[in-house]
Amino acid sequence: MKFRVLISLALSTMLMSCDSPKKKPAKTKDRSPIAAPDHPAKEETGDVAFQSFIARLRIAAAARDLPTLASMMPSNFGHRWDTTPPEESAFEYWDQHNLWPELITILNSQWTPHDGFMVAPPQMIQDPAYSGFRAGVAMTDGSWKFSYFVPKPPAE
Repeated sequence: MKFRVLISLALSTMLMSCDSPKKKPAKTKDRSPIAAPDHPAKEETGDVAFQSFIARLRIAAAARDLPTLASMMPSNFGHRWDTTPPEESAFEYWDQHNLWPELITILNSQWTPHDGFMVAPPQMIQDPAYSGFRAGVAMTDGSWKFSYFVPKPPAE
């Protein structure tokens, strides 16, 4: 009987002296699903969801996987500055103007926040005379969407 009490005391003393595993602090990053134009973009290039979305977007564009690309784009995807004919899709426009290589090049460049979007390439922000294509993605309803791929805006 005394032996059991001594063993119990010894075990409880040893267990009490052990450190408990450290708890990691909860992530408090606010991800409210606000439409892109109303929600200023911040630096998201380190965000795993953003990186994953861009990787899937690059793969789908390189493979010309139209169903996957369509699922990653909002219904009001921007691909031209003028009025889009109702029967034309962005994919048909890219085919007609041989823009797939340009799209892949832009998607493989760096991304930076600008006007509520994460945009590529960064030269469009840094160089006022930049005249190339540009792409933008935005957080919409809690998920990333490929919002636009357009040439330089027309002169006003």
